[in-house]
Amino acid sequence: MSIQKRKSDHLRIAVNNKIEHKESAGFEDVILEYDALPEMNLSEVNLKTLFLGHDFEVPLMISAITGGTKEAKKINLTIASACESFGIGFGLGSQRAMLEHKNLKDTFYVRDVAPNIFLAANIGIAQLSEYPIEDIANMVDKIEADALAIHLNALQEAVQPEGDKDFEKALENIERICKHLKKPVYIKEVGHGISYKTARKLDALPIKAIDVQGLGGTSWAAIEHFRGSKTANPYWNFGIPTVASILCCKEASDKPIIASGGIRHGLDAVKGLILGADLSGIALPALKAAVKGQKNLHSFLDNFLEEMKIGFLLTGSKNLTELRKTKYAIVGRTKEIVDKLT
Repeated sequence: MSIQKRKSDHLRIAVNNKIEHKESAGFEDVILEYDALPEMNLSEVNLKTLFLGHDFEVPLMISAITGGTKEAKKINLTIASACESFGIGFGLGSQRAMLEHKNLKDTFYVRDVAPNIFLAANIGIAQLSEYPIEDIANMVDKIEADALAIHLNALQEAVQPEGDKDFEKALENIERICKHLKKPVYIKEVGHGISYKTARKLDALPIKAIDVQGLGGTSWAAIEHFRGSKTANPYWNFGIPTVASILCCKEASDKPIIASGGIRHGLDAVKGLILGADLSGIALPALKAAVKGQKNLHSFLDNFLEEMKIGFLLTGSKNLTELRKTKYAIVGRTKEIVDKLT
């Protein structure tokens, strides 16, 4: 099967099938100290932040689920244009297809509609062994990206019939590309979380950030199940829930964190920031809004950001610095997981 057909399958399944984890991301186990007398106006909330040297109007990233097809090009442009309007970051889907077929560059190029956003290129950990480092660096430059995200998708590759199942020298390859690339490199999971053990390994590398992409949102095992994998179903809910993953990573490393995986509204995003993340991230909700058009995506983001601002108000926080002082308690299953895994 061609890589373009596989990417097209991924997009179709993500939009049309129920591919989310059946387990929670854990945000219900985060109890925030509520300020019933915030003594501020909602209009005073300032969401601006700085991440990897880039200004954000909102501490939020949208991650694409796939790329390298005509359908994906339209969606990428829709999302990138919205990111430009709202001042948020955009992480492209895997660019492996672009490495194999140079003519697919235009399906990833979005600077025409988004000249100012923080834009992350994307390649899988297994591809670091398959392609010359110069080709990967050229891939980043051709789309004018600000950073490279290396996605860790061992679970997906393992259950995918045509997947790459060799992850030897992964740490060595990450270090090698960090030293070669002039742009910052960060690591992201794809929906099954980063454990304390993995975060400790990553902390020793010259990467600039960790995107936890925990369990609770999109399950790539589910996507591969719908593609016909005979081994994916048992791993549908495998991994570290997002909240537990954030806390594990904060315990294991001082590197900046992106909280993503199962964030479905603005309060989830606010909780991720209070737990110590530098940004929060969304993927599937933005994709589903984007396929319905620019107007629908703008409406979704307007509402999402209003929900975030309300979260700031109800914790008495005018900005991110004040928000991070909010007291919280971790209860229930999430507390049990974190206690055992850190």
